[in-house]
Amino acid sequence: MKKYQLIFALLFLSVQVSAQSIERPYWYILEQGKSFFRNGQYDSALNAFEDAKRNRKAMYEKMEQDFIVVLSLSEVRRMKDSLNDIEHYIALNHLDNAAAALKELYFRIPRQSLYGSANNALKALGALKNYPEAEYWIGEIYRIEGELTLAVRQYQKAYEQRANLENPHFNIDILYRIVDILQMEQDYTAMEQWAQRILELDSLWSGGSAQLYTRSAMSKLLESDGGVKRFLTVYRYDNAQVERVHRILGFFYYASGRHSNAQEHALFSFLINSTLIINELIRNRYDFELTSLEALLEEAEMNAALVDFMDDTEYYKTLYYLGCALYANGNAPIARELWTALAGRRATAGEWAIRAGNQLKTPAIERPRESL
Repeated sequence: MKKYQLIFALLFLSVQVSAQSIERPYWYILEQGKSFFRNGQYDSALNAFEDAKRNRKAMYEKMEQDFIVVLSLSEVRRMKDSLNDIEHYIALNHLDNAAAALKELYFRIPRQSLYGSANNALKALGALKNYPEAEYWIGEIYRIEGELTLAVRQYQKAYEQRANLENPHFNIDILYRIVDILQMEQDYTAMEQWAQRILELDSLWSGGSAQLYTRSAMSKLLESDGGVKRFLTVYRYDNAQVERVHRILGFFYYASGRHSNAQEHALFSFLINSTLIINELIRNRYDFELTSLEALLEEAEMNAALVDFMDDTEYYKTLYYLGCALYANGNAPIARELWTALAGRRATAGEWAIRAGNQLKTPAIERPRESL
């Protein structure tokens, strides 16, 4: 008897565990996959991400079907496309599955975006089956394993499904992954195209005529007698999320001989990071006053967090190539100002201090390169 009781208990436990695994929400499975990924268990991670996709798709497919069943009823068909009337009918008749489907839909998207249309609600439920986060993390598996072409395809799929992102701002992380791999693969045409999508998030860069005027005025001020101090006193811009794409394009355009484009993008990278540095210095010392680029660098280098920041954002390299682009575009005086500020900082700027010193002795336009 005890033997059968044990068998029954084990069977019951097995059923419970099985049911729990089936009912695990897709987001929970995704988090498990991330944990596997961080621990280097890539096969387990990939399986989890695929399971997360399947579970989400199955969940919304069921909701879609539950809503279709209601829409197929003869009484409901007479209501035509009125979502309000159909929702009232669902509540009045206690059609719990369809009610749950609409509740989930309204949680995911603004109700007003459906314009009171049941057909729009049905389409929106169908669109929710996509899981961009899972697609992205599958791309991460391919990237780690060196399958870069497959990784890019996954990231592109995730970007196409960005309307479903839990965090809408994650789309920029996806775009940077694509740009980074295309740069690594030396597919520069595609890299530029995807970089443009990041630039669209930069209101000062992608705006209309007023923004174009501001950008032109910024360049003219930097090139004038006022130099760096006047430029950074008049202009501040802290859009950190687009800084890196300006930096990437600034280096790329200079390497490919497009010096005007290089100057524009390097200038934006320099302005954004300088603004962030100045903001941090002011936060720590309210009476901070910008007197010169050399003084700015000296004070920033006394702050350990800013030292790390300047290293992470390639600040010295940006200064060097902004100077190079300015020189190539006929703006030698401001180029020398930037190189002079760099040249005296070998202990911190390293290679870029040495190269800046060489440019001061014998200024030259570097030859275009086939790869970065």
